[in-house]
This record gives sequence, C-alpha cells and structure tokens, in this order.
Amino acid sequence: MTNALWRVDLLDLDGYLARLALPVREPGRAALDELHEAHVRTFTFDNIDVVLGSHPGVDLDAVQKKFVGRGRGGYCFEHATVFAAALERLGYDVRRHLGRVGDPADGTQQGRTHMVVEVRLDGQRLLCDPGFGMSLLRPVPIADGAGDEHLGWRYRIDAADGSGTGGSGTGGSGGWEMRRWRDDGWQMMHTTDELPVLPVDVVIGHHYTATHPASHFVRTLMVARHLPDRHVTLTEATVTVRRAGAPTEHRPLRDGELADWLRVLAVPLTGDEEGRLLTWAAAHRPT
Repeated sequence: MTNALWRVDLLDLDGYLARLALPVREPGRAALDELHEAHVRTFTFDNIDVVLGSHPGVDLDAVQKKFVGRGRGGYCFEHATVFAAALERLGYDVRRHLGRVGDPADGTQQGRTHMVVEVRLDGQRLLCDPGFGMSLLRPVPIADGAGDEHLGWRYRIDAADGSGTGGSGTGGSGGWEMRRWRDDGWQMMHTTDELPVLPVDVVIGHHYTATHPASHFVRTLMVARHLPDRHVTLTEATVTVRRAGAPTEHRPLRDGELADWLRVLAVPLTGDEEGRLLTWAAAHRPT
C-alpha cells in the first residue's frame, strides 16, 4: 500500500545506484549506512531551482529526472523522496516524517518544512536525514539521548517532550529533537514529529518553501556538500567551511568566486542555468 501511494515503482533503482557507485545489497545496518553516506556525498543540498523559479516539483518522477538523470541535487523534500523510494525498493521498512527546522527555545522554529526518513531495522528505529544542509552522513538511532559520532561529526537525538516517550508511536507531544555538535556546544537542527505523511503534505510544504516570500529558500541561495575533508556551504554572498573538530570558517565571497566554488562542489549545471544563477546571485548580493 505504501509503495503504491508513493509510486516507488517509478524509480530507476539501477540508475540511482549507479550514480552512487553501489551494488544492490541485502538490507542491513552496514548497507544502510553505506547507502546514506554515498547519497549525501553524491548529491548536493541546494535550492538552485527555487531561486531560478524553475523548480519541477517534488513528485518522484520529477525528482529522479534531476537526481538520477542529471546528477543534480535539491533540498529536503527531493532528497527524502528519492532516498525513501530507493530504500523501499531495496526491501527496507520505511516511514516518512515532517519536521520543523530551528529551535523553539529561541523563536527560530519554522513550519513543517523539513522531511526525513525513518527505517525500522532489526528492532531499532533509525533516522535518515539526507536532505539537511549540514546533513549527517549515516543514520542515527531514534531514542532519547541517542548519540552518534562518525568521522568526527557528532549528532544527538532527544525526545522533544523530555520524557523519553516521544517515539512511542502514539503521537508523543513533541517528537524528536536533532542536534549536532558545533564548535563548542550542541546546536538544534530540527524537531521531527510522529504524524503520518501523505504525498500531498510534501507538495504543500514544497509549495510554501519554494514560493512564499517569507521563505528563506526564495530569498537566499544555498548550495552545500560533504567533500572528503570538509563540508562547504555557499550563499550568494558567503562561504562556510566546516571540518570535524575544527572551528567553523565563515567569510564573504570574493567577486567572481561563486563560479569557482560551483566547480569545486561539482554542481552539474547547464551553461544557461549557471549564467542565470550567477546573474541572480549578483543582483541579490548585499552591497
């Protein structure tokens, strides 16, 4: 029923795995970790189509034309859509969740505009988050106080209501809080809830994120990727470089530097797309 609802049969699984340079493997924790990390390292997190006003939508057919067909990336709705479809086709027990980015404690929490994927495997719930700007590289257990460190990157999950019952499957009041270690403390990434998700919910979230004037994705360029030795995030005006265990480097972009970084991050744009993006960035760069 779930497979039919999300039309996962449309996925070109062979083409997807070829992009990741991975073979078909039997479902298991090591295979899941490998798939998650390969996905995150292969596809950029970006909102390029949003700022160019040419986003094709978030249904699986549109997403795989970008990811599988072109090797392009996208943002959370796209990453989670194609990743969940691949997992289901490979035989994993999958659930989709929406969440809110930001910290409710400081008033930065947003609408339900983030999408993650849960896998239930060997009696354990695992959070897959391939479509966050500073994405984790491998799944993290969904359990109160669960932590993970991989290649120096540290993450933690807590029950949002503080009782440890947020993941009971009965609609815990707060869901799950995801944090990452940044410089000298734990930074809130997002809160994921336990409510059921339908394809129309993803379409509605995407519509707000990609079109509403209050959405930061409409106003600010974001391109991010995990490279072998660092994580890089670009906007139209800045570059941020993070290395595990080292202070964050953040500085303004120099004139003409954005095009150079697009090549470092191997963003597969057409000449027309790159030209329009550079024009947009120049027009929106603070003076």
